[in-house]
Amino acid sequence: MPDEIDIGRPSDAELHELFSLAKAVFSDEPRWNDGRVLDALLSDVVFVAHERAQPAGYVALRSEEDAAFLIEQVLVVPGHERRGVGHRLLEHAEGYAISERATALRIIVERDNRPARSFYRRSGFVPVQDELFELVLPRMQ
Repeated sequence: MPDEIDIGRPSDAELHELFSLAKAVFSDEPRWNDGRVLDALLSDVVFVAHERAQPAGYVALRSEEDAAFLIEQVLVVPGHERRGVGHRLLEHAEGYAISERATALRIIVERDNRPARSFYRRSGFVPVQDELFELVLPRMQ
């Protein structure tokens, strides 16, 4: 049984650690961009998952003009995969977006990233464009 996963806002010092973790995992990817990743961590709404008091992943959300949130980044730290971290981060992002009266959560997923596309489908997202997935949110009264 996995350890408990706690999710909250990261400290300023932790944001730099999250950047280092993301860089270690993704810097070899062709679309990696230090500035874009750092900007999202510093400007977006970020939630970090902790498992055994260590960062296990994070999600970064950006508010869009049409009352939706775009998930700009999701990272599950190596060694924490398949322990529910990604699902918990998405659930937390969904709850936050609903509390902010957002209409939807969106994420861009590359066509060739089949595992991620499958993960988001299992999490309730549907493709609305070639690489854009969306989860329509319930409206709070």
